[in-house]
Amino acid sequence: MNWMTGSMAAGGLALFLLAMLMMTEGLKTYGGRGLKRLLGRWTSTPLRGVAAGVLVTALVQSSTAVTVSTIGFVNAGLLNLRQALGVVFGTNLGTTMTGWLVSLVGFGFKIDAFALPLIAIGVAWRLIAGGKRHQGLGEALIGFGLFFIGLDYLQAAFANLAATFGAEAFGGGDRWLVAFWLGFLMTLLTQSSSASIAIILTAASGGLVGLEEGAAAVIGANLGTTTTTIFVALKATAAARRVALAHVGFNLITALVAFSILAILVRLVEAVAVFAGVVGNPAAQLALFHTVFNLMGVVILLPLAGRFAHLLERLFRSAEDDLARPQHLDATLATTPELALAAVQSELPRLQGAVRALATSALQDERPLDARINAVRQLSDAIVEFVGGLRAQNMPRDVSDALTGALRVVRYLDEVARLSFAARQIALAARTTPALLPVLTRAADVLSAEAAAPDLGVAFEHAYQHAKAALLNAAVARTIDVDGADTLLDELSALRRWAQQWEKAVAVLPAPTFPSPRP
Repeated sequence: MNWMTGSMAAGGLALFLLAMLMMTEGLKTYGGRGLKRLLGRWTSTPLRGVAAGVLVTALVQSSTAVTVSTIGFVNAGLLNLRQALGVVFGTNLGTTMTGWLVSLVGFGFKIDAFALPLIAIGVAWRLIAGGKRHQGLGEALIGFGLFFIGLDYLQAAFANLAATFGAEAFGGGDRWLVAFWLGFLMTLLTQSSSASIAIILTAASGGLVGLEEGAAAVIGANLGTTTTTIFVALKATAAARRVALAHVGFNLITALVAFSILAILVRLVEAVAVFAGVVGNPAAQLALFHTVFNLMGVVILLPLAGRFAHLLERLFRSAEDDLARPQHLDATLATTPELALAAVQSELPRLQGAVRALATSALQDERPLDARINAVRQLSDAIVEFVGGLRAQNMPRDVSDALTGALRVVRYLDEVARLSFAARQIALAARTTPALLPVLTRAADVLSAEAAAPDLGVAFEHAYQHAKAALLNAAVARTIDVDGADTLLDELSALRRWAQQWEKAVAVLPAPTFPSPRP
């Protein structure tokens, strides 16, 4: 390999990676909200999750971006782990679209006939587009054009390599393992399985590698994409680690099965290639192989998604996971209202203690609130769902009234948890706005009350009105930014409701006598 061929390959790869980045970021900017809504709503079952994963990954051309978004949805409680598994499985199938794009479009047409016009249209669109969202479409078109130009350089470089070394450089069944690790290493270095697949398909198209060696390299590249997910999840939450492990597990199991029956799969692909009309097109055959073995993985693992999710939920457990899981609610109690009521009444002090710890943390420190708020709200939802599943027929009136009161308490406490963000913002603002300190002190007094204390509520209201007047006066005197004062007034109003909801909860249910969970 001479210097010119090496620089051509490196430049082509750099262009390809830049193109993938521009396509992914541009499409995410242009259609990100719609794609997020699709992921959030169209995943009620693992099968629908697979379909959503395939569609979104095919559109944004990045399985990693979709997997990271899925992790975010799981963290926010919008997806459970079982739904997320379907999306993860689907991303692996959706990423095969890049291979088809490379093999059927990249090698089937004269590159400059449409790549350069695409770039021109994309640049023009980005310059004249009014908003950032529409500029994203222009960026995606530029990336699409660069994608094929980079591919053209890669193709030329590998054609030169094939002329120098010949296909025997990677030939022989005993070289499958070498090809596998080369594919894995390429993805590890480029952090893009799409780039690795494009390199492999280009090498096969140029005659540098045979079909079996190319297939082994594709398996390695497919497994290599898990390294990105692992890097993302190293310092992430327990939920993120479970999704990452699901991604690794799917790709690893699929790779092991595919590699163990590699010869059979290659023969199957060759047979299908006859019907598909891609005989003599090694790049298209490898794209077909990539699709077939990922589809095989979905068929094998999708029926086991429930058990897989159950296994993963037992790993990487955190304090928030334990908090979100009810300790006293049992579906077997649903037929006995009195026992169900006792279970709910046992769960409520636990919820109240958790909310007290969360609210105290919001006022007194700077530790992140998101995970704890999500955990508290998941526990609230679990209690509401449990009560909603009880049979109303033949339920004694006193039990029904008690359950209604319990749901009222859950609603109050859930609202306190939700408004804890505002309490945190007021606590931070008080460092530079002393007028807020009295209302914070009164809020802490309300929170520490062991039972209903009207005097504390009255004292808080006086402090609230004083802080509100001080902020308005400061805004008029221009000693504080008007927009900033408006934001603080909104948060102060939320803090008022936060204190009122806590007072209502305490009035119905006494504060827990056992130590609250660690905030």
